[in-house]
Amino acid sequence: MELHLTRPLVVFDLETTGVHVGSDRIVQICLIKITPDNQETVRNYLINPTIPIPHESTAIHGISDEDVKGKPTFKELAGEIAAFIGNSDLAGYNSNKFDVPLLVEEFLRAEVDFDLKNRHLIDVQNIFHKMEQRTLKAAYKFYCNQELTNAHDAEADTRATLDVLRAQLSRYAETEYTDPSGKVSKPVVNKMESLADFSVMHPKADLVGHIGLNKEGQEVFNFGKHRGKPVEEVFSNEPSYYDWMMQGNFPLSTKKVITAIKLRGFNQSKPQNHHRSS
Repeated sequence: MELHLTRPLVVFDLETTGVHVGSDRIVQICLIKITPDNQETVRNYLINPTIPIPHESTAIHGISDEDVKGKPTFKELAGEIAAFIGNSDLAGYNSNKFDVPLLVEEFLRAEVDFDLKNRHLIDVQNIFHKMEQRTLKAAYKFYCNQELTNAHDAEADTRATLDVLRAQLSRYAETEYTDPSGKVSKPVVNKMESLADFSVMHPKADLVGHIGLNKEGQEVFNFGKHRGKPVEEVFSNEPSYYDWMMQGNFPLSTKKVITAIKLRGFNQSKPQNHHRSS
C-alpha cells in the first residue's frame, strides 16, 4: 500500500551500545526516506560510538568494537544525517520511547540543532499494542474465537484464563521461539515448569521488579539514581539508602528482600572469631 504523504517520511532504526538514552550511543542507524511520490532513498551508517560496545549488546545486534573501528563518529555524520532527514516526519518501532530520544540526544551532543516541533512521530509498536490489545478479553477472542461475557467477574475471568492457556498449548505446541541471544527453542509445552520459565520477562529478585538480577545473578536496583548497581554494594557504601527504602512507600515484600540482602552483607563483613583449641 502506498503511503499518503504531504511531506517526506523517514522510517529509521538504531542499534546502540545499550538502552540508556542519557549515556548510551548509536553504533548503527538506517534511514529510509519516502517522498510524497513514494520514492525511497536509503541511508545506512555504521558509527563509532567512542565508547566500548558491551558484549551483551554485541550479542544482540552483532556489531563489535572491531566493526566500528575507524568508522566516523556521530558528530562527524550529524550534519549529513540532519540534512537527509530535513523536514521529514519520523517513524520507527518503539521509536517514541527510545529511538527518537536517543537520536535527539546524539544531535545535542554534536551541537546540531534538530527540532522535533511540527514533525509527526509515528510509533509502529504503539499502533500494534493499541490495535492488538493485550487484555484478557482480546486474548480470549484471539485464541478461543469467542466473546468474553461477564468480563471482570472473577469466575468468568478465571475460566477464560484457563481456556486461553489450553488454547496456547495447542496453538504453539510446535512453534519455534528465538530468544534475544539467538537461541531457538519450542518453549510452549505442557509442563508447568517450562511455562513458568517462559513466563519470565525480566529476572527479578522481588515480586514487583524494583530489584532485578543481572547476568551474574546479583540483585541490582531497577529504579532511581542507583539503577543497575548491586544492592549490597549500595547499602554498604550508602546505608541511608536502605533506611530511605524501609521508610518509603515500597511493598512489604520488597522490604523483606532488601532486608535479607542487608543482613547478608552485614554478616559477610563481620569479623569472624577463631577459637584455638589447646
